[in-house]
Amino acid sequence: MAFVRVSSWLRSAADVVLPRRCSACGTALTGDERYVCRRCLMELPRTRFESIDFNDFEQRFAGQVPVERAVSYFYYERHSPYAAILHDIKYHGMPQLGVWMGERAAAAMAPSGCFDGVDLLVPVPLHFTKLADRGYNQSERIATGVARKLGVPVVDALKALHATTTQTHKTAQQRLAGKEGVFAVKSKHTATLAGKHILLVDDVVTTGATLMACARAIKAVPGTTLSLFTLAAAHLD
Repeated sequence: MAFVRVSSWLRSAADVVLPRRCSACGTALTGDERYVCRRCLMELPRTRFESIDFNDFEQRFAGQVPVERAVSYFYYERHSPYAAILHDIKYHGMPQLGVWMGERAAAAMAPSGCFDGVDLLVPVPLHFTKLADRGYNQSERIATGVARKLGVPVVDALKALHATTTQTHKTAQQRLAGKEGVFAVKSKHTATLAGKHILLVDDVVTTGATLMACARAIKAVPGTTLSLFTLAAAHLD
């Protein structure tokens, strides 16, 4: 107990000298708040996809790739304060925020049964040039947080065969075409995936082009069942 009190005191002292900031609104965090303040967590724009039959995320894959379930934790809008959470995880050197958000998402959504039956988690990969530049794969960090709550392993089973250019200004069809053949299952993990229910994990879904390409690579392995999870989802146009 003494250690906890000293630790709390040190954290409070450090917050005075170098205040920690909420990733969403930028206000100073206090006490036991981590990464995102209580107010922003309470107002998080949850999708509630886990409670909606044939939700917006699942509609993006209808008739394309068979998936059991597709869920996201909160909505992504480019100019929303909550977009900063994704930017901090992906671009601002905060991989532990990804782990923390993955844990929170799994804890909030698992009671719905949306993760029931999942055998392992597979993160969407980065091409090795991007991985070397960033130093970590944000999707793997999010998957690690989810896995901690679900008690299932994370398997780095996919590889990006070549780097892709930015998809920001491309149409949905152009994005799908640009991702065709980009991803493949690592040969050493083919047997690991066979016959398993796999949860494919990414940071955000917009058109679904990246997830679609990864899903097709996984579904080429015999006997696989596939579900999808992203931390955030853009609104379906």
